[in-house]
Amino acid sequence: MRILGLTGGIGMGKSTAASALRRAGLPIFDADATVHALQAPGGRAVAAIGRLIPATVRDGRIDRAALRRAVIADDALMLRLERIIHPMVRAEQKRFLARMRRAGHAWAVLDIPLLFERGGDRLCDLVLVVSAPQALQMGRVRRRRRGMSPAEAESLIARQMPDIEKRRRADVVIKTGLSRAHSLRQIRRLLVRLRAPAGVGIRGRRHHRRSRP
Repeated sequence: MRILGLTGGIGMGKSTAASALRRAGLPIFDADATVHALQAPGGRAVAAIGRLIPATVRDGRIDRAALRRAVIADDALMLRLERIIHPMVRAEQKRFLARMRRAGHAWAVLDIPLLFERGGDRLCDLVLVVSAPQALQMGRVRRRRRGMSPAEAESLIARQMPDIEKRRRADVVIKTGLSRAHSLRQIRRLLVRLRAPAGVGIRGRRHHRRSRP
């Protein structure tokens, strides 16, 4: 089984790419959804987060807005939160890949916002980065998270690897700044390559070469 890494900064259009890949039948590990499940009522991370930042948990529920405000204001607190969450996410990812291998899938997708930052690209045969102009990214972030100030949006974006560096490290770059149809055409071209006989048209990370669909 080969692994496709899917990443990109917040607001870059990664969800659109992931949905298209899922509709095409590729199994996807969604790191964000995994984090949400871990932080949902009864989730494995709730108690540990409550001990770390008591004001963010009430009656077994995490106030995600309060949690976001707390870690945006304190880099050290963010690191401590990540030490709780990331090992749990990695364990779920490992179980996902094992299931997909047993099921005989040719490709599996790791949809991870911090793929490069956490070294997850080393697991991948190919890494796809979604990218959009900065102004469009900022608008998407603020629409998605209503009530977020420009300063909060800028802080979230600044915590991630710069888009230009992600694109430099990518094997495939999908540009999402024009239209949804344009983005989907690029993804369909990539799918043709993924479905070709093994090794045809896919050079990927072992060859340290970036290509575009």
